[in-house]
Amino acid sequence: MTTGEATKADTSCLVPVGTTSETSGAGGAFDLGPLAGKQVLIVLRVTDIIEQESLHVSIWGSSDAIEWGAKALFWFPQEFYRGARPAALDLRQRPELKFLQARWEVNRWGRGYPRAYFRFSVEIEELAAG
Repeated sequence: MTTGEATKADTSCLVPVGTTSETSGAGGAFDLGPLAGKQVLIVLRVTDIIEQESLHVSIWGSSDAIEWGAKALFWFPQEFYRGARPAALDLRQRPELKFLQARWEVNRWGRGYPRAYFRFSVEIEELAAG
C-alpha cells in the first residue's frame, strides 16, 4: 500500500508529480484517511505529451485496498494535450471507501516514435464547501 505524497499543504497525489509512462498502468492504493466520506477535487495534470496519442485516466475505490470492484468511480475524458483537468468526486454516498487508485490507458497511433509518452500526475484535495 502506498500513501500519496504531499505536493502542497492540503493536496496529495494518487499519481506522484512527474510520473512518466509509456504503457498503461495503475498507481498504488491511496489511503483516503480524513478525506473518506467527503467531497474531493481530483486534478489530472498532463505536463508532457507527444502528438498522436491519448491518455485515459480512471479513478477506482476500495474499502480494503484489495478488491476494487468491476467499475471505476469516475473516468476523465481522454486527454490529447497538456493541461490541468479538475473533477469533483462526491464520496459522501460511499462511506465504505477508504482507498482510491488511479489507473490509466495509453494509446499511440501514426508515424514516428512507436510508444506513447506521458508525464502526468493525479492530485486530490478536499473540495471546499461553498
